[in-house]
Amino acid sequence: MFRTAAGLLLTIALTLGAATTALAGSVVSLRLDGIIEPASADFIVRGLERASAGGAELVVIEMDTPGGLDTAMRQIIKAILASPVPVATFVHPEGARAASAGTYILYASHIAAMSPATNLGAATPVAIGMPGGGARDKPPAGEPADEAADAPGAANDKASTPTAAPPIGDAMMHKATNDAAAYLKSLAEMRGRNVEFAERAVREAASISAMEAKREGVIDFIATDLRDLLAQADGRVVSTSAGERTLHTRDAQLQVVEPDWRSRTLAVLANPQLAVILMMIGVYGLFVEFTSPGFGVPGVAGAICLTLALFAFQMLPINWAGVALIGLGAALMIAEVFVPSFGALGVGGIVAFVLGGLFLVDSEIPGLGIPLPFLVGTALVSAGLIFAVGTIALRERKRAVVTGREEMPGSVGVITLVDGDGARALVHGESWQVHASSALAPGQKIRVTRIDGLTLEVEPVDSRPATGARHDAL
Repeated sequence: MFRTAAGLLLTIALTLGAATTALAGSVVSLRLDGIIEPASADFIVRGLERASAGGAELVVIEMDTPGGLDTAMRQIIKAILASPVPVATFVHPEGARAASAGTYILYASHIAAMSPATNLGAATPVAIGMPGGGARDKPPAGEPADEAADAPGAANDKASTPTAAPPIGDAMMHKATNDAAAYLKSLAEMRGRNVEFAERAVREAASISAMEAKREGVIDFIATDLRDLLAQADGRVVSTSAGERTLHTRDAQLQVVEPDWRSRTLAVLANPQLAVILMMIGVYGLFVEFTSPGFGVPGVAGAICLTLALFAFQMLPINWAGVALIGLGAALMIAEVFVPSFGALGVGGIVAFVLGGLFLVDSEIPGLGIPLPFLVGTALVSAGLIFAVGTIALRERKRAVVTGREEMPGSVGVITLVDGDGARALVHGESWQVHASSALAPGQKIRVTRIDGLTLEVEPVDSRPATGARHDAL
């Protein structure tokens, strides 16, 4: 047993050592495709850690993203800045983009490159949970400027008249815009890239093509593919957290790292539509378990799904008021089955569910919203399932009992024996000790009125013995 365990540990150690050695001097490619969220951040950060531990020559992040969450973006940038291995961000393939959060990652990288027919920019932060519009650095087109500021005596008027505070939403958006602009400018200064465009990308949501980015010093070069990128990067001197390094990438071995099961699982759970479905399954499973205890499977499945849904919610920019509305909607739809509200609770539950879904994701990032048809369809299907299950349950509850002690009252039997110890009757094929307020005779039909322990309280149905009845005890 000890030898087997030791052999297993040695095999694992050799495998990990071989995997680490295989990265030495090679170029590691990490694909960042789609929305930048916790799953993609986890994949990039762990990929950089593995490349650093293995002594890779360069890490290339192949990017095509519309943007993403600020927290995930900053997590990736911190990992890039702390990486002793140089990082190149490559907007690839042709037609790809590095919008919003992708622009920040591109600026933070040691090498920035783009394929032809790609673009970057539009890095203005999206308002999250803020009432009102964004910051206004200048009046909109068609709106006259404040000419009083340039008129004679304007300074005195401005000194004597207090300036009205901007709306809360505008002030918050203005703070977020200033913070984002300063962050991107600091990255541009650190990497020696175009600072002017960095500020315009944040304040004016400016975007530029690959050719313009190369001409204005936003990126280092344009490459048609990954091999072209490595050829152009060869011999370049970059400054990392471990000091300056000269890249030798022209003939370097290329290793493409695919997302593992953990990254794929996180990516699936980060889908807000799936999170809503998991939450509903969890609520319904616990409801079935509480109303029909002892079965086990609905309760276990419901608890697991609800836990996964809450885990998914904490990864996303969730408005918890939306989660509360979805839960309230489910509760109202369930209550509709048991409370005679003539549809009011059911309709209210559907409305609360749809509104909760619309308010759920507290962000305007493309791809993170929940479509209205999905919400309406899910609400209607949920209401239909709850109504069907509730109707069946109520129908079964109202059905007459056909087995057990509860079924005995009202049953008809025949007296089989009358002696000094009392009387016995045959009811449903079983011989019972019976007691009545009037005299009984063998063969007489009786009806059970109630059951007292193992004795049946009965009453005669008629005064005549049943024809052909057995008069002996069974």
